[in-house]
Parts: sequence; structure tokens; C-alpha cells
Amino acid sequence: MAGEFRTPPWLSAGGSINEYHPGLLMRGWLFIELLLLFVGLPLALKHAVQIERMPLFMVLQPVLLAFVVFLLWDRWFLLRRELVKGFRFMDLLSILAIFAVGGGMVAAYMAQEMPERFLAFPRQRYETYERVMILYPLVSVLTQELVYRTFYFHRYGPLFGAWRWPMILTNGMLFGFAHIVFDNMVAIIGTGVIGTLLAYRYATTRSFWAVVIEHTLWGWLVFTVGLNKYFFTGISNMPAWDRMNDWIEAVQRQIGI
Repeated sequence: MAGEFRTPPWLSAGGSINEYHPGLLMRGWLFIELLLLFVGLPLALKHAVQIERMPLFMVLQPVLLAFVVFLLWDRWFLLRRELVKGFRFMDLLSILAIFAVGGGMVAAYMAQEMPERFLAFPRQRYETYERVMILYPLVSVLTQELVYRTFYFHRYGPLFGAWRWPMILTNGMLFGFAHIVFDNMVAIIGTGVIGTLLAYRYATTRSFWAVVIEHTLWGWLVFTVGLNKYFFTGISNMPAWDRMNDWIEAVQRQIGI
């Protein structure tokens, strides 16, 4: 039909149903929606955290979960299909190789230029560090990837037609912009670069788990080498983290760990 086209497979999510091809008016709405959700919401979150002094963890998680609920409601998306899609062994090697080189360069820079911060978190606050390493993938990475890769590729693939790189670069920039809440350029630029890498990974594999693994590795690096300072709002999230820690300890007691 005129004004409609099929989203190329590499621009849709792993859980997308390929029959989804909106018309011209729907694509116009999708563009407005993209701006509202991925530009307007980060600005609102920054106001809530930096001006209203609300803990980021308490503000962000309900927003991210709302995206997940929308995906579950969307008849053109199957979550089960998204979650069962794997990736090739060569993709895993690529993830590890890029992380080894890029992460090694970041670690070497921190050790040379900021030795007082390098490994300070695991050395000085090991118990907290250990909990962060466990909780970060569970409460942060999973929902971030469902929003910024799964939701984004599924919902906005039709806006880009066959233009893969514009979609990847836009995703990376929007992911970086989301970190405006931390109010520093290191967080924004750094996550913009990593967001572009994750968008490329998802575009080429359409695997949720591939980007979860890659995102987790880079996040762990941030907390380990001393970059975590740039990902702190100055407002304590500890009450929320303490409740999550209590839940983890209760589960551990139940299974005898």
C-alpha cells in the first residue's frame, strides 16, 4: 500500500513481528513520540533529581518498567521471542576482544592519570562493591537494554527505513543524552560512545543477551577503575539499595547460600 513499508529485519527488535509497517501519519507520530520519550523524559528526570533532589533509583526504575509494560502490551512484539534469541560464538569473541582493548585502555589511563581513584572502590568498600556488581546487571542493565535497544529498535525502526547507521548513531546519542541526569560531560560522552557500540551490536545480532553482556562488562569497568564518580548524582540511593540488598540476602538464606 502507498505510504507503508516493511521495516528491514536488521532495524527491528529480536521480538518484533515483521508484519508491523505503519503508514505515513503513524510514522509522524512515532517521530514526536521519540522526542518526547528520549529527549523530554531525560530532561524531566534531570529536573527531578538535580532540582527536586529525588533519588535517581527511585525515579528511574518506574519509568523504565513502564517501557517494559508497553512492550508486553504491544501486539506487534513478543517478549518470549526476544528473550530466546541467542547470538553466535564469534559475536561473543567480538564483545570480549573490544572490551579487552577498549577497557584496557580506559584502565591504563585511570591508573596513570588518576591513581588515587583507580581500584579505590573495590579496595576501600569491598562489600558495597560486591553488591553493586551483583545488582547492577539485575536492576539497571536489563531494563536499560529493554528500553534503549529492544524498545527503540522495535518501535522506531520504521522511521529509518533501510538507513542502518543513522539509526545506530541516533540511538548512541540518545543513550548518551539520557545520562544528562549526572550533569557532567564524561558520563554523557562516554555512554554515547558505548551506546553506539551497543546499538551496533544489537543491529547486527538482534540479541538482547548479547547487549546485556556487553553493557554489563562496561558498567563493571566503570565501578572498578574509579569512573563511578561521574555516575553519581550526589543524592543517596542507599535506602533503595538497602531494600534490594535485604531481598537478595533473604533469597540467599532460602536457597542456602
